[in-house]
Amino acid sequence: MQDKWRLDGRTALVTGGTKGIGRAIAETLLERGAEVTIVARTASDVEQAVAQWQEKGWAAYGITADVSQPPDRARIMEEFARLSPHLHILVNNAGTNIKKKIMEYTDEEVRFILETNMYSAFDLTRKAYPLMKKTGDASVVFIGSVGGLVHIRSGAPYGMSKAALVQLTRNLAVDWAKEGIRVNLVAPWYTNTPLAQSRFKDPQYLKEVLDRSPMGRVAEPEEVAAAVAFLCMPAASYITGQILAVDGGFTIYGF
Repeated sequence: MQDKWRLDGRTALVTGGTKGIGRAIAETLLERGAEVTIVARTASDVEQAVAQWQEKGWAAYGITADVSQPPDRARIMEEFARLSPHLHILVNNAGTNIKKKIMEYTDEEVRFILETNMYSAFDLTRKAYPLMKKTGDASVVFIGSVGGLVHIRSGAPYGMSKAALVQLTRNLAVDWAKEGIRVNLVAPWYTNTPLAQSRFKDPQYLKEVLDRSPMGRVAEPEEVAAAVAFLCMPAASYITGQILAVDGGFTIYGF
């Protein structure tokens, strides 16, 4: 009988899987027994991560591609299909941001943010659908942000892109439920990644972040990854269409 808290025998595809939250997600899925293929833009990063995981005896593979580029998205699924005829877990983690005031963005910058964060996830998920449908028991997790739920200083295009993923989660959860494909979204607040650490060099900014965090700290990547892994497990088999904020209480902190 399968352990409902394990992922043995399941295949996973994780975008943005070499750094920060994406790397933690890939490692957590591997630890729970899944076969994981990561996607990232930098070949050396992909090769290094995969080699480190394979040394541990984990079934890890890598694809070098840029999810913001339509030809790359098609190639990702072609290469993955050569590795496995089925896809049980898709984690759309890759994302980007450019922080500016709304009137300072160029049209090209807005399009780049929306293409990378929103449309790439939409397109890749559609392209993955045939392989997920074959399993009759698949899970899609979008990595959103509290910036898609409430106002934060991340910039309007970023918030727009993450809010769109919330609605996409709900639509796909209903549309694909009968095919055994569950769809959920995890929305982190500030997480202890290299990108966030660069912001925290400003002690005043860090203080303001912590003041708005009821738990008084930022998340660790592994804490976000644990939520993602749970949503992919058999233990979560009746959970779909949900938005899970991993935010230390940020989004419910009123006056």
